[in-house]
Amino acid sequence: MDHHDSRRATTRAATGLALVLSAVLSAVTAPPAAAEMSDGALKIGIINDQSGPLSDLAGLGSVVAAELAIEDFAKLYPDVKVELLAADHQNKADIGAQIVRRWFDVDGVDMVADASNSAVALAVQALAREANKIVGYAAVGTTEINGAQCAPTGLSWLHDNYNLVSGPVRELVGEGLDDWFFIAADYAFGHNMVAESDAALAKAGGTKAGAIFHPLGVSDYAAFLLQAQASGADVVAFANAGEQLVTAMKQWNEFGMGAAGQTAVAELMFLTDVHSMGLETAQGLTTVTAWYWDLDDETRAFAERFAAKHGRAPTAPQASVYSSVLHYLTSAAAVGTDDTDTVLAKMIETPVNDMFARNAKIRADGKLVHDFYLVRAKKPADLEKPWAYYDVVKTIPAAEAYLPLSESLCPLVPKS
Repeated sequence: MDHHDSRRATTRAATGLALVLSAVLSAVTAPPAAAEMSDGALKIGIINDQSGPLSDLAGLGSVVAAELAIEDFAKLYPDVKVELLAADHQNKADIGAQIVRRWFDVDGVDMVADASNSAVALAVQALAREANKIVGYAAVGTTEINGAQCAPTGLSWLHDNYNLVSGPVRELVGEGLDDWFFIAADYAFGHNMVAESDAALAKAGGTKAGAIFHPLGVSDYAAFLLQAQASGADVVAFANAGEQLVTAMKQWNEFGMGAAGQTAVAELMFLTDVHSMGLETAQGLTTVTAWYWDLDDETRAFAERFAAKHGRAPTAPQASVYSSVLHYLTSAAAVGTDDTDTVLAKMIETPVNDMFARNAKIRADGKLVHDFYLVRAKKPADLEKPWAYYDVVKTIPAAEAYLPLSESLCPLVPKS
């Protein structure tokens, strides 16, 4: 796709998905001066993979989640106009950067959410730092976003690779599964996840038998799986996601590798991955997630609203998009401006309390700190209702889930 085709596709997506909400604000809830919003509106941009291997876990579902956030915001501040734009970055950092640059420089977008690709996210982070614009990252694994490449306005709402691997590595090594082989996606996310796993293994007393990296979108994993089998490792860890994980796990089962004594671990698995591969394939797989739709009455109520618009249960990334967009909007309305520094200060000082996170706060490196859950895919016979694919094994408290700030490489973190 050339530059002009990309711009036309982006414009069509943005125009087709634009959403404007407005009404009359009561005197009780009115911000000091809603008219101080530049362009007379708060503008949100959702950028992610909407047509490729990561589209199920985020994609148009993240746009639906943002629409629900705007609906709920309108109940609180009906006089504040909101515009929603969306675009497909096609998992290409240059296309993602081109879209977001136009959003910042031409369209006046105030806040970007999602990204759903580490390479794209790092490109967006550089633009956000330059333009002083807020980004709420969802399905972005690389620890660089809030590590060495952190930015004051770059906020990780969902997870990073440290959150995803530290707990399972400790637990499995403690059970005697201490030799690991990695099959990983060959881009920023996969390399970073393997590096984080290496560090976690070293701390836990485990070892790495090897790692092999595959291109994004590969369909034949035979060579990678056979190399993992030949390694003799106790654990074969998959550091990929979406269609990549689904295809790899289906072929793992077809080759009977689970019966050979090796344990498969999905270092990043989404609800839509389990749905695509089926419980016959996924059963017994463990993963860590920041959110699950069937946790409690609040999460189930959100899932019902989401499914009414999107036809399926929400994933954790989609739920986090709802939360980050709503927190941005309510913070901007509360201070009566879309000035980045003013809104960001309000976002940081105000705890997040919604169906996604309870009493969660943004810390100095830009991470929203909340609980995680170790979950296991059910056996087919144990499925009681559609999309209720997980058993929650345990809650991982926020205090245990995050890299200590004292070990952070983010230059924004004060050094003791």
